[in-house]
This record gives sequence, structure tokens and C-alpha cells, in this order.
Amino acid sequence: MAHGSRLTVDQLRIEIADSTIDTVLLGFTDMQGRLQGKRIAGPFFLADVLGHAAEGCNYLLAVDVDMNTVGGYAMSSWDTGYGDFVLVPDLSTLHRVPWHEGTVGVLADLQWHDGKPVVASPRQVLAAQTEQLAANGWQAFAGTELEFIVFRDTYENAWRSGYRDLTPANLYNVDYSLLGTARIEPLLRRIRNAMTGAGLTVESAKGECNLGQHEIAFKYDEARRACDHHVIYKNGAKEIAAQEGMSLTFMSKFNEREGNSCHIHLSLRGLDGSPVFADGSGPSGQERGEGFSPLFEHFLAGQLAYLRELSLFLAPNINSYKRFADGSFAPTAVAWGPDNRTCALRVVGHGHSLRFENRVPGGDVNPYLACAAMIAAGLAGVEQELPLPEPFIGNAYASDGPRVPRTLREARELFAASALARSAFGDDVVDHYVNAADIELAAFDAAVTDWERYRGFERL
Repeated sequence: MAHGSRLTVDQLRIEIADSTIDTVLLGFTDMQGRLQGKRIAGPFFLADVLGHAAEGCNYLLAVDVDMNTVGGYAMSSWDTGYGDFVLVPDLSTLHRVPWHEGTVGVLADLQWHDGKPVVASPRQVLAAQTEQLAANGWQAFAGTELEFIVFRDTYENAWRSGYRDLTPANLYNVDYSLLGTARIEPLLRRIRNAMTGAGLTVESAKGECNLGQHEIAFKYDEARRACDHHVIYKNGAKEIAAQEGMSLTFMSKFNEREGNSCHIHLSLRGLDGSPVFADGSGPSGQERGEGFSPLFEHFLAGQLAYLRELSLFLAPNINSYKRFADGSFAPTAVAWGPDNRTCALRVVGHGHSLRFENRVPGGDVNPYLACAAMIAAGLAGVEQELPLPEPFIGNAYASDGPRVPRTLREARELFAASALARSAFGDDVVDHYVNAADIELAAFDAAVTDWERYRGFERL
């Protein structure tokens, strides 16, 4: 967590002993990017979990969004008895949870009982890629920019209304508006301060384009820590909104207006912190990018080459693909450009701050899987010494080049057939997440939607 505010095990022992802390949340991130786990009594955590870990049903990585048991997963099924896997606390993630009294949290890595990692666990998928980076002498830094829409309705009332006729917290576009964002500053301020108390480093908050849409930005960090912060924040923001009698959604496309993005900024450094994307030895020039290193050019070229076939990890849900619309600030063209928000990949910064922004992910993204896909694509670009195409200048929505997949079905087919996905993540991981896509597609194909009723009830 953030340096200087990290909770140590020694401090935890003291605060459990004096009853300042009584509850430890032990959690991990599931396929859908949600925190799952247990609330553990503080003394029991110290006496039993700290030295011996905990257990949880392995169906937690083999269910749909509704937590239904579904078929097709090799790691967990009725045939295998739905046994347990082991939740091993990563004590470097120990953090306070200020929005719950007397509570701290810690994230876990998943193992089988023989000590082998659960390779389909999102955090483990990313760990495998960061280990590949480290073997090359590099480390990745990431920042995720999550947008959300706030409503003046409780989650329970929103559910009972079928998510219709909700009241957005703002009734007009408040992008960068200090007046508009002040309307819900009590909620935004509470979220910001709570995340600071949890050890995250808050940068800013701003309004966005959709009604009631906002974004809170956090400082970049090492990729896995950044993803840890992402899931802690996303879960916490929902809980705080609920405590305030409000609700918020991170779904990629709530309505026909602007969707919720989660732009991911990524850069590499040497293990000693030295810059490797900008060493001044690459081509220069304002349009192409002054000071690009050959490593950066190959890494960025890998993003372009493999973005389509790895899109399942960037846009994991049916709704994700509704966001990709011309003129929406969500990308449709697989292109890169310097500070060009119409491209899927936007290059910004210079020197230490030189990085690219992947604009494909929405607010529903699983950050571990998205960062893993970006690293795998970049490493492939470096290994193959892929040349970087010329940047796209102008409106990339008018590009005639490759397009971001338009549906989950298209992304699923590309991912299943991807040689890179199978070499980078392994067949077990690819087959696991292809099955997850199949489950969602089958559920959607069987559903009768409001759109169909409105169009067909009387007029067809």
C-alpha cells in the first residue's frame, strides 16, 4: 500500500490486543474483478490465519455474475466435488478499512493444497507476466482511471425498480465543473479521504460527461499494487455510497450516453527504477515521438499487433462492447497517436513519465487481467522486434485500419484462437476464460430484453 501509511503486522497485533481492531477482511479478486472472501475475527486471524492461511470454496472462480454454479470449468465442478482452495494472505497488502469500524483488510493469493498456484486467479495471471518482466530486468508501473455514475437511489431501490427511472446525482454534463461536482462533494470527499486512510494515494476528482458521472484518480504504482488498489477502491466506493443512501455503477455502458471508461496507463522501468521507455536512442520528431527507445517502440507495436486477440481481457463482458462508438471518446480504431484521444492507444509524457494509455477498458474491467494482457502483448512485441507503425494523426474514428472487436463473441473467438494468449497465459487460463465468455453469451442469448418487448409487444 502507500509508503509511510502501510499497516504492519506488529501494529495490527497491538490494535487487536487493545480492541481498536476486531475484524480482518481476507479477500481475493474473482474473475469478474470483485472482492470475495471472509470477515475474520481479529484474534483468530492472528492465532490461526496468519501462520496457516484460510480456505474458501473453489467454485468462487467458476461461477457467473449471479454466483450460479455453471459447467465447463476444469478446476471446479460437481464432478470434482467443489472442494476448497487456500487463501494465503499477502501481508504487504494489509490496510485499514476506514469506512467500517474496527476493520482492516488484506488481499490473498490463491493456492491449491499442494502449494501450487491457482493459475486462473486474476492476481496470479498478472504475477506470471510481471515475473517475465523481471526476468528481463524490467518492472511495470500502471495507473487505472475508473469512471462511475452516481445515483440518488439506494442499491435496493434501484434493484426493485429494475434499474429504471433512477435519479442521477447531476442533471447536466459536469465535465471539469467545480459547481456541478460540488453537488455531491460530501460523497466524493468521504470516498477520497477513506481511500487515503486505506493507504492509497489520491490525486484528484473531477466530473465527467454523463449525468452523475465522476472520476477519482490515484497515483500510479507498480502494476500489481496498482491493481490491488483498484479493487479495494472499487469495492469501497460502492460500500460508502450505500452507507450514504446512494448508489454508483462502474458498468461500461449504463445508457446511450457516454460510458464508464477505465483508461490504463502503463510504463516500464528497470529494476533499479531507471527509465527504459525513453532513453533518447530511438527516432525523434514531434509526430513520431521524441526520445522513444527501441524498447518502447517494440512494446507499443506489440499492443497494436495483439490488441484485438487479447480484447477479452480488456473488455470482458457483453456490455463492454456497447461502449465502442464513434465520437464517444471510447476507441473504435486500433491505432496509436501522441496525445490523441481518438486512438485506442494514446502516448503521453516524456522522460520518466513517457507511457501509453490503453483506452479500450471500461469500468467493468478486471485490472489484473487487463494489465497482464498489455504486458504480454508488449513482451511479444519486444521479442519479435515488431516495428512501430507511423502514428495516426487526426480523427481515428475515420480510420480505415483494424477495429476494436465489436462484440464479446468476436473477442471470444479471437482469444480462443490466439497463439500468443496460449503461450503467455497457458491453455488452462485461456480455456477457463473462454468458458466464462461462453457462459455469458449463452445467458444473454437466452434472455428476453426490454428492447425486444418494447419493439415487439404490439407492433410485430
